Amino acid sequence: MTDRTKWANSEDGSFKRQASTFRDTISPSHSVFKPAKGRYWLYVSLACPWAHRTLITRALKGLTSVIGVSVVHWHMDTQGWRFLPYEESTKGEYKSPYGFSGVPGETHSNPTSGIRNDSVRPGVDGTIDHNYHYKRISELYYKANPDYSARFTVPVLWDLETQTIVNNESSEIIRIFNSGVFDEFADPKVEPIDLLPSDLESQIDEINSWVYDNVNNGVYKSGFAESQEVYEKQVSNVFEHVQKLENILRVNYERAVDKYGEKDAASKLFLLNEQLTEADVRLYPTIVRFDPVYVQHFKCNLSTVRGGFKHLDLWLRNLYWNNDAFHETTNFDHIKLHYTRSHPRVNPLGITPLGPDPVILPF
Repeated sequence: MTDRTKWANSEDGSFKRQASTFRDTISPSHSVFKPAKGRYWLYVSLACPWAHRTLITRALKGLTSVIGVSVVHWHMDTQGWRFLPYEESTKGEYKSPYGFSGVPGETHSNPTSGIRNDSVRPGVDGTIDHNYHYKRISELYYKANPDYSARFTVPVLWDLETQTIVNNESSEIIRIFNSGVFDEFADPKVEPIDLLPSDLESQIDEINSWVYDNVNNGVYKSGFAESQEVYEKQVSNVFEHVQKLENILRVNYERAVDKYGEKDAASKLFLLNEQLTEADVRLYPTIVRFDPVYVQHFKCNLSTVRGGFKHLDLWLRNLYWNNDAFHETTNFDHIKLHYTRSHPRVNPLGITPLGPDPVILPF
């Protein structure tokens, strides 16, 4: 996710996303970045969908005690992402089972009343930088490369040994986590899962390609459009591809009903082969944000997921309620406050809508 001072809009008013810069990997054969417990650290925003997918994968793979996490404040100002001040840190912060160093994944009935953009609630608004006590994510980038001149994005996968960034491209970070290089250190209580099985890899890649451009990034191209013509084109494209997802899930659901009965069909509802894959992980952060944020804030309001896409909504509810790795990594306070308070060009008054309520329907 970009800081708002670095939006890359073209002359026609369309939003252009800049490519990530650090693109290394971790493997036993790598000359520098070799797998080890406690060597690597993940810097994230709980609001950012790109960072969210890395948190989900880290949890699914049982790596919460292997790779640490620091969480930036939900409000992004003109200087980008910031941490809570070190002097405001507290001992004995709440510890989520998924290792958020104090940031619970709960939502509240009225999370915005009286909350200032500069609020400092340890373990609620974010965390300190646990490693260097930096104030800004930008300081990590300059530590890795003093001449760095691009955006200061999250997620960041950091190497504590060489004190540099391994990778800041979320799609590659989740493949590093899934690759098996950390499996020997993983929590044995977490059931092993391969999110990229070889027999489904080509299908996963195909889904990821059009979901990324038209849905994950499509909502941004709609929300950051700077002309009516561009906006209408982009929002229509988003819903065309959301409908495509709905069609896939409808077929999968009907097949599951025939196989398992209506009572159990929804719990088998995934994008491919009745099994959780990387395709689901990459889609979820966008869809879970769709009704609470993108409908209003990014003007993706031709329909809600809940009201217009029955099977996509069932898929979302299945992941959210039936898998802690999704539920516990979803923080609606951060999501809603970040988007509505951090983009004054989109929402000048910074008013945060209260709905929908409940955010995700019961399963």
